[in-house]
Amino acid sequence: MDFPRALRERRTSRRLSQLDLALRAGTTQRHVSFIESGRSAPGRGMVVRLAESLDLPLRERNELLLAAGYAPAYPETPLDGPALAPVREAIDHLLAGHLPYPALVVDRRGDVVAANTALEVITEGADPRLVGPGTNAYRLALHPDGLAPRILNFAAWARHIVERTLHLGALHEELSSYVPEVEVTEQHLGFAVPLELSSSLGVLRLMTTVTSFATAVDVTLAELKLEAFLPADAATARALRRGAAQSPGNW
Repeated sequence: MDFPRALRERRTSRRLSQLDLALRAGTTQRHVSFIESGRSAPGRGMVVRLAESLDLPLRERNELLLAAGYAPAYPETPLDGPALAPVREAIDHLLAGHLPYPALVVDRRGDVVAANTALEVITEGADPRLVGPGTNAYRLALHPDGLAPRILNFAAWARHIVERTLHLGALHEELSSYVPEVEVTEQHLGFAVPLELSSSLGVLRLMTTVTSFATAVDVTLAELKLEAFLPADAATARALRRGAAQSPGNW
């Protein structure tokens, strides 16, 4: 895709006018118009400013630079490489610090990078092929051989996962096939509902949180997400503390 079209598509997808983007990027609407029409070729610095002003993920910023004929600005370092060893150590620290509550770290596709031992209570009974580093957390959540049979409010809860995977193409289609349609009523609260999960510790009611490495300047790191589960009631908190005390810690 050529740069003018790539810029225009990203701007319009964010519902920004040329003037809006110009003000954010510190330039004029006329200049943005000339760039999008191909009448003006922006310098590398302007491309970076436009990408920042659109709040693009780092991967897309690199793609925009390539479309404009420039080298990518942001490195994509292998997570298992020596340069990111301090990051891996920090991730382990974050996961351990979340105990006794379950937490995991996933990449941009939802593939599991790491998890703490408390996640065992979430994954118990799932097909082993769906569990562990390198497997997909979204597939684990919705697959009939994963968590789905144990999720008591599956139809209502699962939709937010499907909504989060719109960018994942074939995986999104696969996950959508596992989720039944939900009839919307006057009492509908969207998908802001706790996960209700049967387990060996009893029924767990869990809220989910997602944390990203917002100030990262490496593509790999910027695309990681810490997905954490928090108890939605006192009974769940007690059950998770009890489960952590009994866990062999083999995840």
